[in-house]
Amino acid sequence: MNAEHNNAKLTNRDLWKVFLHQLTIRGANNYERQQNAGFTEAMMPVIEKYHDDPDEKKEAYARHMEYFLTNDITSAIPVGVAAAMEERYATEGDIDADSINAVKTALMGPLAGLGDSLLNGTARPILAGIAISLITAGLGWAGPIFFVIGMSIVSLGVRYLGVFQGYKQGVKFVEKIQSSGLISRISELAAIAAYVIVGGFIPALVVISIPIVYQSGDTVLSIQETLDGLMPGILGMLYTGLMYFLISKKKISAIRLILITMIVGIVGAYCGILG
Repeated sequence: MNAEHNNAKLTNRDLWKVFLHQLTIRGANNYERQQNAGFTEAMMPVIEKYHDDPDEKKEAYARHMEYFLTNDITSAIPVGVAAAMEERYATEGDIDADSINAVKTALMGPLAGLGDSLLNGTARPILAGIAISLITAGLGWAGPIFFVIGMSIVSLGVRYLGVFQGYKQGVKFVEKIQSSGLISRISELAAIAAYVIVGGFIPALVVISIPIVYQSGDTVLSIQETLDGLMPGILGMLYTGLMYFLISKKKISAIRLILITMIVGIVGAYCGILG
């Protein structure tokens, strides 16, 4: 490493470069080492800053080309932590290079669960449900625009905090989240919130109506009105429950169930059974 870098710290400009490079985390996924190329891309500003010797630079790049896989948004956290550790390794030399990958590996699993439950399982369905509601209310492009802007704020916000706060906290950050059990608690609460909120969208998004009417003399009996009298949206709720049962218990592919739903809907509407 170059002597002039011995006591140099990463600046905000350097961290912004890391942040921008981290956006490519899924740019070159592969089945052998998954997101390793994207992670190495994120570490390029740090490696280029601290290593001028070709052999040291090669060693640093090879270090981050090891297997890495987690949620692409929360991957910013190990990127920030690894940046701090690379800086410490280059300037102080009091940590082992292998510990950098060890920390990355320790974070992969917990952050995958956190990202999938809190972001993919909670934030995205909520924003998508609101966007669909805007569309069905006749607001047209407001729905897609709302969803894109909302998810961009969530994604970029988490990535920003991951890189900058991950770097700021460094190794202490790993110790805190692992010892406190914070990730498991957040994941559990996020899962509960997701079930409650997504379940609330069922009556609005899963609509099934039966237009069959039975008439005897002056008496007119509407099957749909009768069902609505028992519980509004009961058919949608039952159908959602059936889909959940078939996917979770019978392990039937969601794609297959979507196709079956389309066929049943078309045939049912054609035969006058479904509205």
